[in-house]
Amino acid sequence: MYLQTEDYLLPCLNKKLFGVDCLGCGFQRAFLFLLKGDFAEAFKMYPAIYTLIILAVFALLHWKYTFKNGRKIILTLASINVLIIVISYFIKMNQLF
Repeated sequence: MYLQTEDYLLPCLNKKLFGVDCLGCGFQRAFLFLLKGDFAEAFKMYPAIYTLIILAVFALLHWKYTFKNGRKIILTLASINVLIIVISYFIKMNQLF
């Protein structure tokens, strides 16, 4: 038996219980698309994937080097990510109904 990376993805509890995607649905698959080099498909799967990676990298760098305005930049990046996630979620849910 040959196992794929996709066999190890965590299931969405919200989708299992209520049958509706959550705000994070698609992130794991998008990350796998990134690892495979399929950047366009990763964006289609989860539009916030790139900005979340930028946020994570900057937060880790700020944690290590403590930039002057790092906290303000992290809050701005987090706000942008929340907007992208919520807007893309409503677009995705609007297509279902």
